Amino acid sequence: MATQTLTADNFEKTITGDGIVLVDFWASWCGPCRMFAPVYDEASEQHSDIVFGKVDTEAEQQLAAAAQISSIPTLMAFRDGILVFNQAGALPAPALEQVITAVRDLDMDEVRAQVKSA
Repeated sequence: MATQTLTADNFEKTITGDGIVLVDFWASWCGPCRMFAPVYDEASEQHSDIVFGKVDTEAEQQLAAAAQISSIPTLMAFRDGILVFNQAGALPAPALEQVITAVRDLDMDEVRAQVKSA
């Protein structure tokens, strides 16, 4: 599945759905972002059950500010509407696969309990 462009109009709806949503915050002028893009795109082709979204921080400055993006690229992972991963920096393909595996393997009942008690 190809990546989806996320904007202020569709971001909330996309991340609050069931399942796994990965979001790449990037900008065209960012060298590490350009290095990470093909890795992210390849992963989106390999994992058709995951939504892969991209937020252009130049076009969506308010959205990037609301998400407290201070460094790009930043990768966020949501599962069942809960933010479960947030890290700045370009990831090599094996590290992205580790993130995907870790997010898949989460015990969401445990995660929801932790969110409730926080």
